[in-house]
Formats: sequence, C-alpha cells, structure tokens
Amino acid sequence: MTSNRHNERVLDAARECVLAYGVRRTTLTDVARRAGVSRMTIYRRWPDVRTLVADLMTREWVRVVAELDTSDPVRAIVEGVRRLRAHPLLRKIVEADPELLVPYLLDRRGATHEAVLAVLEPAVGDRRRARAVLLVAQSFLLSAPTMLDPAPPPDPSITAGPVTTLGPDATAPDATAPDAAASSGPVTMDQLDAELTALLEAYLG
Repeated sequence: MTSNRHNERVLDAARECVLAYGVRRTTLTDVARRAGVSRMTIYRRWPDVRTLVADLMTREWVRVVAELDTSDPVRAIVEGVRRLRAHPLLRKIVEADPELLVPYLLDRRGATHEAVLAVLEPAVGDRRRARAVLLVAQSFLLSAPTMLDPAPPPDPSITAGPVTTLGPDATAPDATAPDAAASSGPVTMDQLDAELTALLEAYLG
C-alpha cells in the first residue's frame, strides 16, 4: 500500500511538471522534488522521464474510460473522445511533445489500448469490431482538428449594412427549407462528433 501511495504521488507530481513545463523540460529531479521523495525512489520504478510519462498517460486515459457508461456503446465512445480531447494532459502533449504519441499510432499497442479494448470488446460483443472502433475513435480524437475549417471573416455588408424590414409584398424565408449556411459553412468539432456518432451507429447497428 505504501508503494502504491508513493507511485500515485510520483505520477501526480509528474502530471504537474508536464502541464507546467512539457515533457522535454521535465526531469526526474523535478518530479522527485514535487513528490517529496528521493530520486532513487523514482529510479527504482522509472529509469527515465519518458517511461514515467507513459505510465502517467495510461493512468489518465484509463481513468476517463473507466467513468464511461458502456450500456450505450456509441454514446460512450463519442463521450470518451470528447473527454480525452479536452483532457489538459493530452492537450499539452499534443501541443508541446506530439512525438510521444507516434509509437502508439504506428508501431505498437500500448497499455492504454489494451485497457480500452478490455472495455470495448464486451460492450460491442466482438473483438474485431472493438479494434476497428478503437481505430476510428483514435482518428477522431487526434486528427479531427485537421478537418476543421477556419471561421470566415465577418461580412461587412451584413454587420454594417442598414437594417431592413419585410415589406407587405416580401416573402419570408421558408423555415422548412434546408439551411444552406449549415451545409456550406465551416465544419466544426461538434459536427464531426455528430458524424462519428452516425458512423458508429451504422457500423454497430
């Protein structure tokens, strides 16, 4: 129990350091100082910062997944993507040290993948589907920002133009007509999440 408490304290300290400085500027000495333990205590378990951060990422991501209600798998997956996307540690790593994530995207399945699959497989009822769903969710989590559009500049003719009212012979717009602005406007994260929901519902039935 004491060892577990020390490990959690070290992981908490590592989280604070990474959020403050980024991974590359964090040292095991910094973590030991924040955790109130000796450097040797850390070295016995983690030989370097990357190993420590790998365990930290696993702890943080698994906590998010453990809180999801998988009775509705589609809702749980989309909610998990949203929560992870907003997670301060993931945001910091993507911003400052994205290379840490590359091995888990290209080379190997990490502890977090295994933990997520352990939740997904019983939820969707099939090992192959669980893996396919994880790949899709991972893409929406990490690559969705590349599919967003910049917001268009304000139209001066709209913002600065005179206010007009409908005359007696004018026709009001049809409220039931398709919203052209919605279909042709900038793609937002909420819209992409809605597409993820539609994809999963079609795939999982």
